[in-house]
Amino acid sequence: MDARSSPESSLELARLKSLPQIAARRRERGCPNNKPHNKPLDRAQRVSVTISGFVTDAKQAKRFFVAGSVQGVGFRYYTQGIAERLRLSGYVRNLEDGRVEAYAVGTPEQLAELRSALQRGPRFASVSEVNEEPAAADPQYANEFIITHNA
Repeated sequence: MDARSSPESSLELARLKSLPQIAARRRERGCPNNKPHNKPLDRAQRVSVTISGFVTDAKQAKRFFVAGSVQGVGFRYYTQGIAERLRLSGYVRNLEDGRVEAYAVGTPEQLAELRSALQRGPRFASVSEVNEEPAAADPQYANEFIITHNA
């Protein structure tokens, strides 16, 4: 996770964006120079917020088997690019029977998007079928999405 997308930086960005609004509200309530007031807030003034990014959907692992004209057309590079854009980890490789296997770890939504992209394939591929099956999480592929050697 890079610094721009960390929960701490998201909170800091939200705090910085809200500072002008806070200052305006304080001025409206008669708090000069943005000095905080010491009056306790009544129930109508209390604010409830939801912070996203701290609780994530449970990740799961899946294995996808793509059949058709999928070798020699850049399918592995295409899959790696999609997986990196979706922030998935795992691998993609050619199989000896002419299919491509993709192993990916991510949220159900991310995996559904990957499956959709695999069904489309790159420009010169012709996908006839995409099968998927649940897989065990492999810590070896927890941090990045790579292209591996043939099976």
